[in-house]
Amino acid sequence: MEKTLTSGMLERLPLYLNYLKALSKDSPKHISATAISRALNMGEVNVRKDLAAVSGSGKPKIGYVVSDLIDDIETNLGYREKRGTVIVGAGRLGRALLDYGGFNEYGINILAAFDTNEKVCGETSSGKKIYLLKELEEFCEEHKVQIGIITVPAEHAQKVCDLMVECGISAIWNFAPTHLNVRRNILVQNENMAASLAVLSSHLKWK
Repeated sequence: MEKTLTSGMLERLPLYLNYLKALSKDSPKHISATAISRALNMGEVNVRKDLAAVSGSGKPKIGYVVSDLIDDIETNLGYREKRGTVIVGAGRLGRALLDYGGFNEYGINILAAFDTNEKVCGETSSGKKIYLLKELEEFCEEHKVQIGIITVPAEHAQKVCDLMVECGISAIWNFAPTHLNVRRNILVQNENMAASLAVLSSHLKWK
């Protein structure tokens, strides 16, 4: 049962999923929207609507089978698919993301990284490879790459973004602290660490 999810649902569903996966093996087989909303301190109405949008297996007074609900959420979030992904920018952040094995759980299969610096090219400790940027187009075509991750300095990010789009990549995860201009059919998700740090600093300032 797959439906178009709103931005709010896309923010909340991973929270439900993490909670469900963290439940102990001794927990009850079934769980209700009420129990999830209380555990996560979230509005019960939203939780009920979200779960109803991704799963039709819930039963009144019984709730959802935990394992089935996990399957339904993962399917609707696209976690069951393995989308080919590349990184451009093999500095410390890029290499850390390249060697991190946890992305597979979210349907992201990071295949390789690319950089203009020949000295960083080669195989990493995880067995992943770093190629020269000039090899990106051929690699994307051969491996049907769908997602690109940008971890270059801000002044180079737009050029890298344009190259990714030319290579057929339609979804971009941008770690560079800059705005990227793309066509309407290209999705850019900005990971704004500066904004997150500002929120933390502001909280401490007024605490």
